[in-house]
Amino acid sequence: MDQFPDGYPVRLRSAVHGTYLRADKDGDGVSLGHRRASMKVAWFVHRYYGDYQHVLLHSAAYGRYLYATDAPAPLGCLGFRVAQRSYDGLEDEAIRWQPVRVGSRGEILLRRHVAQGGPDSYGYLRGNGKYLIWNDSVVSVHDVDKLSTMMRWVVEPVPITDRIPRLPRPTRLHLSVLQHSRVVMFTGNGEGLYANDISFTFRGRSVHRLRNELVSRLGIPGNVSNDLVMYVRAGTYGRNTPLGVNLSRSRETLVITPEPANGGLRYPDFDAE
Repeated sequence: MDQFPDGYPVRLRSAVHGTYLRADKDGDGVSLGHRRASMKVAWFVHRYYGDYQHVLLHSAAYGRYLYATDAPAPLGCLGFRVAQRSYDGLEDEAIRWQPVRVGSRGEILLRRHVAQGGPDSYGYLRGNGKYLIWNDSVVSVHDVDKLSTMMRWVVEPVPITDRIPRLPRPTRLHLSVLQHSRVVMFTGNGEGLYANDISFTFRGRSVHRLRNELVSRLGIPGNVSNDLVMYVRAGTYGRNTPLGVNLSRSRETLVITPEPANGGLRYPDFDAE
């Protein structure tokens, strides 16, 4: 568990493929990708203390949690599909993972309860494509009786910084009228410029345009508009996650708050080794 400090980001690298667990931009899927210096391959640790110590992992890009579904993995892959989900059920076991050390090189297995197999059935997070290489980006959960090197992961700590990342500028695609819309709920903190709750419909994925929209609707003066730091919260029990990338393609309601997450400003620092 010492590899998963509460409130800090980590990367999970496949011990076989050398690729990283990645939150897909559709806001739902999870896959393996080669790009290391990306917010999408960083996961904030949310420690859960119950009968066992578990970790919950929420995407540093979108705030949504790593989740074991009961849907079959894609054709040619083993086990069940893994996805991103909001954290709305406090006792939701499919969102909790138990790290298990394996071997002498510090690698781990991530064990997840798989409810559809019965009370004593467990599954491990795994990559695919060891033999069918066209499936080498697929992530799934497979049962405990079939341990494989494909279930081994290397945990890489991601340094943090209090430097607010520069938001990506909107492109022509982000300005398109064809972009879908979603409801944005801003939860105020009861103080000053950020006191009130507001709700509105926002079209597109540009995080830069979203901040401008919030600045306008909240009546924030131009000289302090850059002080608005947006955090996204995925679900009732989800933790606040700093929003520094363009929005996912999900149509779910986006909950935004100006409050610092986990006691302070923490951003994954991809420029540091």
